[in-house]
Amino acid sequence: MLKVTILRLPYPRLMLGRKLMCVRKSPNFCYSQLIVLTLHLFFYNVIVSMEISYMTQNIDMPQLNTAVLEEWIEKVASMLGKRVGALTYVFCDDEYILDTNRQFLGHDYYTDIITFDYSNSHRIAGDMVISIDTVKSNAQQLGVDYDSELLRVIIHGVLHLCGINDKGPGEREIMEQHENEALAVLPQGILAK
Repeated sequence: MLKVTILRLPYPRLMLGRKLMCVRKSPNFCYSQLIVLTLHLFFYNVIVSMEISYMTQNIDMPQLNTAVLEEWIEKVASMLGKRVGALTYVFCDDEYILDTNRQFLGHDYYTDIITFDYSNSHRIAGDMVISIDTVKSNAQQLGVDYDSELLRVIIHGVLHLCGINDKGPGEREIMEQHENEALAVLPQGILAK
């Protein structure tokens, strides 16, 4: 007999207000925090419907047309042979991302994005924590406008979930190529100004 079990995922501060229900043979399979997704069961496989959530920590929400943004994310994922499942964007300040970096990755530095990956082979899912402070300072240092840099960072997280890395030799260039390809299909009206 199958039992419905609530799975808890390992990043409790990032999964605010969401639940993940899953069917398992054992009720003892749990991690640490609840997450909400729409699930369909086919034998023991779980298929997650697309759901993109947005949260903020210590900042105002960036002015984005989320419907257009979500279409873009779906298009980019499909270009890489993936479907979109549950994604959460947490837009925050530098202190929040530094605390997240220390707590979950053991890194003691600021960054523009941290991606927590829950994807499977066909469907991307995960949490992306984006420091708006770092995005702004990076835009100034690179001589690009803030909106362009924010969109690049937003899609950077999606590309990580699609399996594109940027830490090894030559990988940064591959990531930049994919970012540029994604930005080339950026629809009009994504910025809600």
